[in-house]
Amino acid sequence: MTERGAEEDGAAPRSVLGRALAVLAAFSDASPELALADIVSGTGLPPATAHRIVAELVGWGALERVGRGRYRIGLRLWRIGALAPAARTLREAALAPMQDLAAVTGHVVHLVVLDGYRALFVERLAGREELTVRSRVGRDMPLHASGPGKVLLAHSPAPFVEEVITRGLPRLAPGTMTDPAALRSGLAEIRRTGHCLSREEMTEGASSVAAPVVGADGSVVAALGVVVPAAAALPPYVPAVKVAAATASRNLGSRPGR
Repeated sequence: MTERGAEEDGAAPRSVLGRALAVLAAFSDASPELALADIVSGTGLPPATAHRIVAELVGWGALERVGRGRYRIGLRLWRIGALAPAARTLREAALAPMQDLAAVTGHVVHLVVLDGYRALFVERLAGREELTVRSRVGRDMPLHASGPGKVLLAHSPAPFVEEVITRGLPRLAPGTMTDPAALRSGLAEIRRTGHCLSREEMTEGASSVAAPVVGADGSVVAALGVVVPAAAALPPYVPAVKVAAATASRNLGSRPGR
């Protein structure tokens, strides 16, 4: 089938921009590196077209070659994404309190936002103590399987929560909540207390404490959390996490009681 014929059958995007976006969309957290054959398979583009677009994206800096015949998202695309006003403002507002929290606790600190039906890590500060965690900036995770993710889910509309449950609650670690009733109860507790205690829900051997970051309009725009060893007592971390989240909220223009 010709390239034009494939497009008319709906197998691939018609416009040049659509094709380029399809190539970029083929990459994901599960597939951060792809061979050309993977891109062809994931986009439906003819091999010659995919090869040409990939070469142009590499030349521009949106993709970069990794080893022989494999590609990943390039730094230029990341730099452009970092210019998004909402993300930049949020990270600027949260950075200082996150640094304070990391210094006080000695552990990894996360800033997480809602991205569709997933939790997206937009900032991560390393701690003094070594602890294996799955998070990295730009990675997404299921909302139900992390402290910050559950904070975001707890402050989402009920229909959204039910849609997340309908899509499935896969187990990532020993403590992941996979029972819908238990998850609903846990979300209600987060709303009541203003924080989330999470034990080995995302990563075995790691637990977390997270609290909401509130924007100027009074809505929860992010969640801020610290990751600690699974055996650690979590309540002592709650005040420091809440102070960091409240400081970030004030930096965004939030006012208590809104």
